[in-house]
Amino acid sequence: MNSVVEVRHLTKTYKTATALDDVSVSIDEDSIYGLLGRNGAGKTTLMSILTAQNFATSGDVKVFGEDPYENARVLSRMCFVRESQKYPDDSNARHALTNASLFFPNWDQEFADQLVDDFALPLKTPIKKLSRGQQSAVGVIIGLASRAEITFFDEPYLGFDAVARQIFYDRLIADYAEFPRTIVLSSHLIDEVADLIEKVIVIDRGRIIMDETTEEVRGRAVNVVGDADAINRLVVGREVIHRESLGRVASVTMLGHLSNADRELISDANLDLTPVSLQQLVVRSTQADLADPTAAETDSRSLQS
Repeated sequence: MNSVVEVRHLTKTYKTATALDDVSVSIDEDSIYGLLGRNGAGKTTLMSILTAQNFATSGDVKVFGEDPYENARVLSRMCFVRESQKYPDDSNARHALTNASLFFPNWDQEFADQLVDDFALPLKTPIKKLSRGQQSAVGVIIGLASRAEITFFDEPYLGFDAVARQIFYDRLIADYAEFPRTIVLSSHLIDEVADLIEKVIVIDRGRIIMDETTEEVRGRAVNVVGDADAINRLVVGREVIHRESLGRVASVTMLGHLSNADRELISDANLDLTPVSLQQLVVRSTQADLADPTAAETDSRSLQS
């Protein structure tokens, strides 16, 4: 599969803060990506640099094989739907959609009109007077109807209720099936988008800590609950990304596939084994205490209490 985005050793610093730290990642054509991570992890900064709305401190970015900065050939093939998109004070949704139709060569007006009806979006009301969900609908409609070859959605549905979010997911996946393109979806509602995304990129503290297909991610971790001594034996030599204990009962989330010997131990000790959802895995992988080198020692002491 061809890459449409290539990022190599990308760093972005703001005075004393580092938003992106030596990031290298590739994004393939005709795929739906989940760009996941905690607030402030660097997700929006990465998307802003890829769409030439921000500048890298160092490193190399290529989109469709070219530098995107001040490059109309590249920029017209991308759409970036930001969490808090700014519009002129007197602009209404009709103005925003008309302007978008002039910029994006693959714009589908019929699809845009359908989405306006789906989200019950008032076209003549100034955008600044719309509800938060209606403002989000403006961006979502532009992102979908643009049919840009690469579309970035940065928390696109803030203010949406559950029904509106489901409309967004349904329209996105149906239109993607008919018109494949690259979609990068940044979201905090990981469980809701887990069935949409084909590939997962997780950023934590400005670094890529996960870059895999969704199928690969689903099989990389398990939860085990039961007798603490048995679990201590099970996790020897394994990477444990979360651990809790209550008396003689422990719960761990660990990476890696289980061997036959592992499954025998689990069966003999009557341990409970459950899969780890994508949201659990991302949350566990990005918890702050993982940066603390004493965390494993602290967990070990808590198991023995």
